[in-house]
Amino acid sequence: MVKELREKTGAGMMDCKKALAETGGDFQRALDYLRQKGLATAAKRAGRVASEGRVGSYIHAGGKIGVMVEVNCETDFVAKTDDFQAFAKDIAMHIAASNPSYIRREEVTADVLEREKEIYRAQARDAKKPEKVMEKIVEGKLEKFYGEVCLVEQAFVKDPDITIQDLLNGLIGKLGEKIEIRRFTRYQVGEGIARS
Repeated sequence: MVKELREKTGAGMMDCKKALAETGGDFQRALDYLRQKGLATAAKRAGRVASEGRVGSYIHAGGKIGVMVEVNCETDFVAKTDDFQAFAKDIAMHIAASNPSYIRREEVTADVLEREKEIYRAQARDAKKPEKVMEKIVEGKLEKFYGEVCLVEQAFVKDPDITIQDLLNGLIGKLGEKIEIRRFTRYQVGEGIARS
């Protein structure tokens, strides 16, 4: 079970043993325990400066899609670890597959949000939904929108049971430093060219 938990979370062997011991051998609860630990570590590190890091890249088979992503951490030592570099590569591959528009929801502009809300309100009106439930419908659809267009809220392509934020929190918990995805660029052959 320790081996399976390590493969699923990327956490260290001792952390996995402790998680299983704390949860009486319940695999799912041990998984949640490790995620919470990653969240707690991430929260403690949030105020730190992450000015080191790496640029990860990924070129999809056939050379039609390419991604470069900057992932930052606090020290060059961590940036050189296999775990950190594998994370940067995984994030680049995920971006190639999922094509997010933003890293986090705070980056979505007010005009984009208002346009989305108007679309959802119109859909609710067309479906003859009562006014009092309309805003709840809009909020629910907005959450789904964030999950589709914001990188850290997307389900990880290699493991749809976790989000990119869960993956990031696990790495922060494991490496013990502030780590953040700073920016990315995704290229797709022919994108933006009008075809006649």
